[in-house]
Amino acid sequence: MIRNVKVADAQIISEIYNYHVLNTIVTFDLNPISVDEISQQIKNVTKKHPWIVYEENNKVLGYAYADTWKKRNAYNFTVESSIYIMQNAIGKGIGKKLYEHLINDLKSRNIHSIIGGISLPNEASIAIHEKFGFKKIAHFKEVGLKFNKWIDVGYWQLKI
Repeated sequence: MIRNVKVADAQIISEIYNYHVLNTIVTFDLNPISVDEISQQIKNVTKKHPWIVYEENNKVLGYAYADTWKKRNAYNFTVESSIYIMQNAIGKGIGKKLYEHLINDLKSRNIHSIIGGISLPNEASIAIHEKFGFKKIAHFKEVGLKFNKWIDVGYWQLKI
């Protein structure tokens, strides 16, 4: 089931996210994020934008949210999307369900454009973005350093 996030989900969200911090290039955070930091992030994001979780058998297996793209007022109709899935649940279609729900929610909020930033290589993330109609609009070479390796970042955009 997909539902809105609760602050009480911060613990499991922290676990999901911190796995990716410590083991993948999908986030450029280098150090684990505390439950308190995640709680504050949930409170801040949900003041204006959606944050949803995918729950199965009373356990959160993934989450997605949209947040402010840039702070200047002209960007008020553009958001950046993020999606993270528990490692052992990747490949089960949870990301597709979350993204479909998130995009529909954003349409109802009069959002015009969604930006997805993807650290590269990441074929799975590229595939899900392009499945929903995102188009690649930028590619920045060697902008992040993680695991002693320079990493590119691409940006995909969906106008809704």
